[in-house]
Amino acid sequence: MPATAHQSTSPHPTPSALTGIRVLDLSRILSGPFATMILGDLGAEVIKVEDTRQGDDTRQWGPPFQGPESSYFLSANRNKRGIGIDLKTEGGIGLLHKLARRADVFVENFRPGTAERLGLGYGALAEENPGLIYASISGYGHTGPWSARPGYDAIAQAESGMMSITGEASGPPLRPGVATADLAAGMWATIGILAALQARTHTGRGQHLDVSLLDGQLAWLSYVASGWFTTGNPPARHGSAHPTIVPYQALPTADGHLMVAVGNDRIWQRFTRALEAPTLGTDPRFSTNPDRVRHRGELIPLLEKALTRRSTQDWAATLTEAGVPCAPISTVAEALTSPQATARGMITHLDHPTAGPIRTVGSPLRLSATPPRIRTAPPVLGQHTDEILTEAGYDRTAIARLRAEGAVR
Repeated sequence: MPATAHQSTSPHPTPSALTGIRVLDLSRILSGPFATMILGDLGAEVIKVEDTRQGDDTRQWGPPFQGPESSYFLSANRNKRGIGIDLKTEGGIGLLHKLARRADVFVENFRPGTAERLGLGYGALAEENPGLIYASISGYGHTGPWSARPGYDAIAQAESGMMSITGEASGPPLRPGVATADLAAGMWATIGILAALQARTHTGRGQHLDVSLLDGQLAWLSYVASGWFTTGNPPARHGSAHPTIVPYQALPTADGHLMVAVGNDRIWQRFTRALEAPTLGTDPRFSTNPDRVRHRGELIPLLEKALTRRSTQDWAATLTEAGVPCAPISTVAEALTSPQATARGMITHLDHPTAGPIRTVGSPLRLSATPPRIRTAPPVLGQHTDEILTEAGYDRTAIARLRAEGAVR
């Protein structure tokens, strides 16, 4: 499949947004790799540093595997070059310092204190490279009574309150189907790194960025948190429904479910006419959105009764024509192969040295002058070690010595 213009997999004469920015990525799992993949898509040179034995933990997270590579690892590590370094060796630590002196951005997601014990903390590296932007991602951040705890996506979701508002009202709390705490932390880290790069243009100095999974999830509580601040009432679980807009949820049809989003009273009137239920449109219990929220328990059964007369696709066509936002609930396969996803270039195709042809989800960013570009497949463990060391000034003899010592792979 040909590459799209905004996500070209071939060389392009114009620079990308982050051309010239070098990122040293010591992170693993998802939060850090997701952040550095975004930076790589935007044109940064990303060097992924992995342990010499098994590399990033997610290389083993399967099935599914494509060839010897886990699909999990392939999802978050494109546009990076890979080097294997043993941080328990003197040669490995010395190499890291040398690479950090040449870097603009350093990303790690060790437990707080680990990088410092290795001699790779912000203070040590910034002394050698004052312009370095050092991003730390952890479960709870580098301050506070929980800072020493290990960080896990599911635990952050639980402790943030996010799971307490996810699921059906009568069911147990649930976690979403993707790792929202990890992915959110990666996005917050990316935003912070871009802000720090901009600040450096004025000050000439880097800074330390401290991002936590828990903080990111608390920030995502957004209007739910605001509601609690206002009322003091614990937010409830509403399944697919919205706490303050009605109807705004998945409703049953004759053969499945349809998501409807009646976001204002004008849409409500269009909705009732399309349902051929004019009495609902004139019923004072449902006249305004606050009315519908108050009378949710009475309204939803009436809507369910009306919608179960016809199929999902039939209602989707009717309501869309009437100007009512709605959609069948797609499977992942349907979503990734939809005409819209295809037209937007949201699936990218790359050739991997051991997995063969692979597909990854493309970048959602659209920049008219400096678009993201998907250039290279995720690296195999240590794929670019010699290349990176040569660029850093090591000759063949020095590289051979480091490899013989077990410092690199």
